[in-house]
Amino acid sequence: MKKQRREFLKKTGLAAAGISTFPYLFSCSGESQNIKGMQLGLCTYLWGKDWDLPTLIANCEKAGIMGVELRHHHAHGVEPDLSSEERKDVRKRLEDSPVVLVGYGPNTFFHQTDPEELKASVDLTKEYIKLSHDTGGRGVKVQPNQFNEGVPHEETIEQIGMTLNELGKYGADYGQQIRLEVHGPETSLLPNIASIMKVADHPNVTVCWNSNDEDLLGEGLEHNFNLVKDRFGDIAHVRELNVGDYPYQRLMDLFVGMNYQGWILLECRTEPADLVEAMKEQQLVFHRMIGRS
Repeated sequence: MKKQRREFLKKTGLAAAGISTFPYLFSCSGESQNIKGMQLGLCTYLWGKDWDLPTLIANCEKAGIMGVELRHHHAHGVEPDLSSEERKDVRKRLEDSPVVLVGYGPNTFFHQTDPEELKASVDLTKEYIKLSHDTGGRGVKVQPNQFNEGVPHEETIEQIGMTLNELGKYGADYGQQIRLEVHGPETSLLPNIASIMKVADHPNVTVCWNSNDEDLLGEGLEHNFNLVKDRFGDIAHVRELNVGDYPYQRLMDLFVGMNYQGWILLECRTEPADLVEAMKEQQLVFHRMIGRS
C-alpha cells in the first residue's frame, strides 16, 4: 500500500509539491487512492477552457487535481449534442483515468419573467443532467442570477425555489445533484440564497458556495456561512487561494470545522504562463491551509 501511495504521489506531482507531508489526507483501498475529506478540483472557467478532454485529463493528473467541473462551450467539447457513442467515449476516458468528473456548469438560471425563456433554461438544465448521467458525472451547477425590476423579490425567490424543486426531483431520477451557485447581483447575498433554499426544500437541491466578496457583508463570513451550510452539496468554488483579500484560511477553517466532504473547485481568474504549475501551487496552498485548520 505504501508503495502504491508513493507511486501515486510521484505520478501526480504531489510529492514534488510537498503534499506528502499531509499523510492524514490519504488512504488506500484496493488499487484506488482516495483523499479523505475535502479535495481540491478544477472548474474549467478560465483555467483549462482551451484544453481538449485528453489534455485536460493529462494536465489535471500532472498537477494532482483529481476532479473537474466542466463549463459549456469550451474546448473539451462535452455538450448535450454528443451522440450516445460519444458519451460512452467521454465516460471511458475519465473512468480510465484517476480524474473524477464532478459535474457540469452550464449557464442556466431561473429568474426570467418570460415563461418560454424560463422553460428553455429548465429544459437545457435537464439536458445537462442527462449528459452528466451518461458521462459519469455527479451533478449540475445552476444559478439564481438576479432579481427583476418591478417584480417583488419574494415572487422571484418563490419562482427560483419551485423551479429548483422540479429539477431536484428530475436530477434525483438520474442520480445527479442540483447545485445552486451563490451568484448574481443581490441574489448572491447569503440571506437571499437562504430564502431561496427554504422554498427549494427538495433534498437533492444543494448550495454551491462561491467565495464572493458579498460573503463578508452584514454579520460577516461565519454568520453567512452558517445560513446555508446545512444545504451544502458536493462542490464549492474558490478563486486563487493566495490572491486577493478574501479570507480563505478562515473559510477552510469553517469547512474543516463542519467536516465537509466535498470538492473545493478552483474557479480561477488569473492567466499564468504555465497553468499546470499554477495548479500545483494552488494544491500546495490548499493543503497548507487544511493543515493549519
